[in-house]
Amino acid sequence: MIPTLQKKFVMTAMAAITVLIVFMLGAINIANMVIVGGQIDRTLRVVAEHEGGSGLLPQPDTSMPRPFMDPPKNDYDTFLSSNFFVVRFDRSGAVLSVDVSRTSAVTEAEAEEMACRIYESGDESGRTGRFRYLLGESRSGRGSALVFLDTSVENLSYLRVLLLSGAAGLACWGVMLLLVIFLSRRAIRPIVENMEKQKQFVTNAGHEIKTPLAIIQSNTEALELFQGESKWSRNIKDQTLRLSGLMGNLLALARMDEGTGQAHPTDVDLTGLTEAALRGFAQPMEARGLTLRADIQADVVLRADPAQMEQLLSLLLDNAVKYADQGGTVWVSLARLEKKVRLSVQNTCETLPQVPAEKLFDRFYRADAARTQKNGGYGIGLAVARSIAQANGGTLRAEYLPPDRVDFTACF
Repeated sequence: MIPTLQKKFVMTAMAAITVLIVFMLGAINIANMVIVGGQIDRTLRVVAEHEGGSGLLPQPDTSMPRPFMDPPKNDYDTFLSSNFFVVRFDRSGAVLSVDVSRTSAVTEAEAEEMACRIYESGDESGRTGRFRYLLGESRSGRGSALVFLDTSVENLSYLRVLLLSGAAGLACWGVMLLLVIFLSRRAIRPIVENMEKQKQFVTNAGHEIKTPLAIIQSNTEALELFQGESKWSRNIKDQTLRLSGLMGNLLALARMDEGTGQAHPTDVDLTGLTEAALRGFAQPMEARGLTLRADIQADVVLRADPAQMEQLLSLLLDNAVKYADQGGTVWVSLARLEKKVRLSVQNTCETLPQVPAEKLFDRFYRADAARTQKNGGYGIGLAVARSIAQANGGTLRAEYLPPDRVDFTACF
């Protein structure tokens, strides 16, 4: 139980930490992209406004102190540190000039071919490869100028921040995983202690109650020998047997939870066990007018605890007989599918429960308390059955099959 709780605590804590780290890294990278994108737009605008001519830019006044919130570079420095080329067009769309003096990434022919393709597309701004471009009116008034700005440095900045933040986030996630694992036992200790006390109480109370129940049962039988059987003595015996069965299931469940009810696996002839269990329930099924449809594959052998598997079959069949509608049908199938063994018990019912099928495994859950009392159910049989399946390395699930069928399937 402690490893299971510890695992759930670690998984829950790490899920929250993972969401937080992903959110932080996403925010950092989005902010970086917005900031760098704004710088690219500013640089492209400065270059486009002056059509690649540094002589058109005013020299900055270095004698004046710079304000604290000024950009790291003024327009002049931004212009000088940029790689770009400019292609000018006349009114008819013919190329007037190509200036590639500020970049070595493209030749004049490549620049002209790229610019003509963008000009013909009609786009005024956008991205092509490593370049951002902006089309504007020429300062001479004789046509237009298309400026291409090399953004490879900025793209490298995106990637660098992404990789560094990802590595930092991964390292932080690993450190947090170790820390959560280290602290998990301390965090779940109060819960574990409380659960242990509850389970110990159930075990102790069960053993203490068994003795007075046996005395009540034997004294009732003694009274019947002297005074004869009556409805009161029958009621006492029935309720004593019911309480004894309930305590037996509670003790079995407590042993499973405490780990003392672990399975002792051997090779089990599950086919033989299933057929024997069906023979044992033949009379109760006949009494309720139920039809049995069995599909039992021969020679199905399973590595499991024989006593626990016998109890599992008994619990599932008992549940099907008790809750099947009068004159209904019970289906039992057993088959080996590749590397798995599949045991299914289904029954028809008057109306399907109005709760999710998983709710049927809750301890002391009762879809119809009056009917459960009448049929002698305890409300924990399915919980015990699931614990037995899990103790033997299997699973037990419930499913509603329209229009009126409930299916319990164990896979091993």
